[in-house]
Amino acid sequence: MNVYFDNASTTKIREEVVHEISSILKNCFGNPSSSHSYGRSAKSYIETSRNTIANILNCEPKEIIFNSGGTESDNSILKSAVKDLRVKHIISSRIEHHAVTHTLDELELQGINIHYVKLNENGNIDFENLENLLNVDNEPKLVTLMYINNEIGNILDINRVSILCQKYNVYFHSDAVQAVGHYKIDLSSLKIDFLSSAAHKFHGPKGVGFTYINKSTKIKSFISGGPQERGMRAGTESVHNIVGMTKALVIADQNMEKEAEYVRSIKIKMIDGLKSLFPDIHFNGDSGDMHKSTYTVLNVCFPILNEKASMLDFHLDLKGIACSKGSACQSGSSQGSHVLNEIQSNDQKKFPSVRFSFSHNNKMDDVDYLIETLKEFISS
Repeated sequence: MNVYFDNASTTKIREEVVHEISSILKNCFGNPSSSHSYGRSAKSYIETSRNTIANILNCEPKEIIFNSGGTESDNSILKSAVKDLRVKHIISSRIEHHAVTHTLDELELQGINIHYVKLNENGNIDFENLENLLNVDNEPKLVTLMYINNEIGNILDINRVSILCQKYNVYFHSDAVQAVGHYKIDLSSLKIDFLSSAAHKFHGPKGVGFTYINKSTKIKSFISGGPQERGMRAGTESVHNIVGMTKALVIADQNMEKEAEYVRSIKIKMIDGLKSLFPDIHFNGDSGDMHKSTYTVLNVCFPILNEKASMLDFHLDLKGIACSKGSACQSGSSQGSHVLNEIQSNDQKKFPSVRFSFSHNNKMDDVDYLIETLKEFISS
C-alpha cells in the first residue's frame, strides 16, 4: 500500500488541471509579447487568468504578478523592498521558510538591520514584542511573517499584524504559500502590501505562482530584460502553467468548504489514533490544535528513543508511507529542522519528529494503515 502524507511539500495535480494544461500546450504556442494573432491569443489567456485570480482574492488584476513560485516571490519582495522602498529594518521570525531566512541573511550582510520577533513555546509571535520592534524609530521598515507555517501549521493572526503595520506605517509581506487555495483570502479588507503564493501547493503545476503587490506600493522589476507582467517581471510567461494554476485555484475555491471539512476529519482521526497508540505523544507547535493550526498539517514528536528513533523514517518509507522529517526542504539535512530547533525543549529534541500533511486525496484507510504500521514498528 502506498500513502502520500506530504502535501505541504507538494500536491498531486488535479486531472482537470492536467487537461487544461494539455489543451494550452497543443493549441496555444504563441509568445504573449507578440503582436500577431498567435501572440494575442496567448496574451488573452494570461489576462483572463489574472482577472480570475484577482476576483477570487478580491483585488485588482493589476495587483497580481505571475512568477515561478513562492521562493522567487519571497526573494523579489524582500530585495526590492530594500532597493526600491529604502527599507532599513526588516522584522521577521526565526521559523520562516528558508526562502525568507536565507534572503534575510544575505541582506544582513549588506547592512540591513534584521530583527526577530520573540516566539512562545508553540512558535506563536509575541505581539507586544512585535509592536515594540515596530516602534523603534521612523526609518522605513518591512515586516515579513508567513500566514501558515509550513512545518508546524501555525496560523498567524494576519489581520492583527496588518493593523499594527498600518498603525506604524510599516510595509507588510506574508508568505501565504500554505494558505492560498486552502483558506478564503480577501485582499480588499486585509491591509497588506505583498503576498506570495505557489500553484503546486493547491494541486496546480510546479514552477508557477504569483505575487500580490498592493497598487499603492511602488517597486521595480526584480528581473530585467523585458516588459512582461506590466514591467514587473521580465521573461516570456509560461502560459500553460499560468492557466493550469488558475484552473487549480478556481476548483480549490469552489470546493474549499467541502474539501476542508473532509481533510479536517482525516487529521482528527490521525490525532485520535496517535494518542491512543502513544499516550505521551506531543504535537509540535499548535499542529495538534484544530482551531489554531491549518487542517492540512500535523507535526508529531514521537516518544521513541534509541536505535528505533533513527529507523522511524526509514521504516515508514519502506512501508510506502510518504511523509517528512520536519519539512521536505529540510528532510535531507543533517542539521534537522530550523523550526523545531527553535521551539522544542531539549527533552523534545531527543525524540524523532515527523510532519504529516493531508489533502482531499487521502482516505480514512490511509490513517488506519499508518497506525497499524506504527504498531508494528514499536512492537518489533
